[in-house]
Amino acid sequence: MKINKVLLLFLALQGAVAASGQGLTLPFFDDFSTTRLTPSVARWVAGSGVYVNNTMTTNHPSVNVGTFDGLRPDGLPYVLNDENAEGGTDTLTSLPINLAGLTPASNVFLSFYWQRRGLGEQPDATDSLVLEFKGTNNQWRQVWGRAGDVVNTNFAIQVSPVSDSQYFTANFQFRFRSRGRQSGMFDSWHIDYIYLNKNRTATYRPLRDRALVQPVTPLLRRYTAMPLRQFLARPAQELADTVRSDFRNLDVNFIPINSRFTVRDDLTGQVLQQDTLPNPINALGLARYALPFRLRLPAVAATPARAVFRTTYSLITKDETSPDVPELNLTLNDTLSGLTVLDDYYAYDDGSAETAKQINQRLARVAVRFVTNRPDAVRAVRINIAASRRDQRGQPILVAIYGNNNGLPADRPLVQQSFPIAYANTRNGFVEFVFDQPVNVPDSVFYVAYSQLDDPAIPVGFDRNSPFRNLIFVNLGTRWDRLTDQDGVLLIRPVMAGGPVVLTATEPDVPALLFPNPTTGPIQWGGALLESRHLDVLTPAGQVVLALPLAPGQTAASLGTLPTGLYLLRFMTAAGTPRTLKVLVR
Repeated sequence: MKINKVLLLFLALQGAVAASGQGLTLPFFDDFSTTRLTPSVARWVAGSGVYVNNTMTTNHPSVNVGTFDGLRPDGLPYVLNDENAEGGTDTLTSLPINLAGLTPASNVFLSFYWQRRGLGEQPDATDSLVLEFKGTNNQWRQVWGRAGDVVNTNFAIQVSPVSDSQYFTANFQFRFRSRGRQSGMFDSWHIDYIYLNKNRTATYRPLRDRALVQPVTPLLRRYTAMPLRQFLARPAQELADTVRSDFRNLDVNFIPINSRFTVRDDLTGQVLQQDTLPNPINALGLARYALPFRLRLPAVAATPARAVFRTTYSLITKDETSPDVPELNLTLNDTLSGLTVLDDYYAYDDGSAETAKQINQRLARVAVRFVTNRPDAVRAVRINIAASRRDQRGQPILVAIYGNNNGLPADRPLVQQSFPIAYANTRNGFVEFVFDQPVNVPDSVFYVAYSQLDDPAIPVGFDRNSPFRNLIFVNLGTRWDRLTDQDGVLLIRPVMAGGPVVLTATEPDVPALLFPNPTTGPIQWGGALLESRHLDVLTPAGQVVLALPLAPGQTAASLGTLPTGLYLLRFMTAAGTPRTLKVLVR
């Protein structure tokens, strides 16, 4: 096994710093507002597995939180071969902090906000989040902990004293550790606004801080991302009227707050819109306020193939230095940005999965609705397949495009192709499934669908923060039904060809689709077999053991209770054209 030399060097330097007593100094403060995905290596030991994000919770004190669950930094579970595995999951450890020379009389306290579940999965009673301090002989001692099984809709504040003399060394460290299910995105805990300093009290006293909180809402009315060509067909109808974020006054005192709103072309640097609130908001202590701005963007040029808009909120405050703790810079959480991409794909999600959804029924189909502004073709589909419970790499997934039938997916797919499942190499990453040939979507509405041919069920990432609803359809056998109780959207993105494609006479033959194979009796078919009107089941020696007439549009049948073995399935069209495939009955 090769070891990353850069990581070795970092760990060696970290050890040297700890040994020399040149660690961090008080105050220690982190609200995760300055990093994405992983905690800052300027404060925390690298490789923690904690996920820095701004989407997994509600009511957090400031932009971004640190989330603990059963996923490693690369997005794969800690254990992927045992769906019931329980044990330690994420650990977040501070770098050494110099507390030498301090005593219990120095009144050193560590405070932080914490929450169970948020928008993730609820921890069970046997799950936990604990806080530990490192004392003499490098022994970790638990000083605080909470079990799961109780829902938190708000963040709670914890203040823990550093009062034992064994902790007042040049290499003091603290860490948070979670325990739960290790086989996926389970048992979520969240922490924020971690503050360690001397001369404090056991009663939490808020810092005089104002912070942005919620992600910026989409610039688009119907999507979070869409093809530029489709946007330019109806830009006025696609742009949202208003964009929002919000902020929280973390102090107990009243203060007037203003905000600046900027929309910038991220590729050219051009500022497209910049506004400030006409009047400051008189923010009461410990309250939260919305920041709506009306869009007034100029026309978007039709020449580039891609556009990226960066929407930025900036609080106008005087938080440069804390009046209580001059060493703290409290402006770092005063800025919050969001990106809107106009490229070649549609998206309803914000790129972050708070959980995963699956249907525990073989051959069930799940579809997501999309609307175009001009004729186009789908060349590929990107799906966030969540690594969960078991390793499903190589298991087949059937990806299809359907036309529209009175507000529901049509009975037959326009294209349907089987692909082996793969996982992305990052958390929230997408796997792209490219069709053998792009498929034209016949009108303004089309559906992207997937189904599973084998067990176990395929979990797909689900965005609970999306403002878009009622876009998911399910077919459990004979009909499509719209799901109206879903609190978000699936992370599924069709990739467009940039216009309809011309099919020539050299188009390859439509493949015959038969699944599952092997089977215990039930079979389903598609592709070139859809026109079949008769099915014969034969032994390898050519003996017909079963003859089945097929109704128009029939796509499934049962082989009954045939003995285990290999059989030939001879499908016949109405014109008598045969198509023969092999199937294994087990």
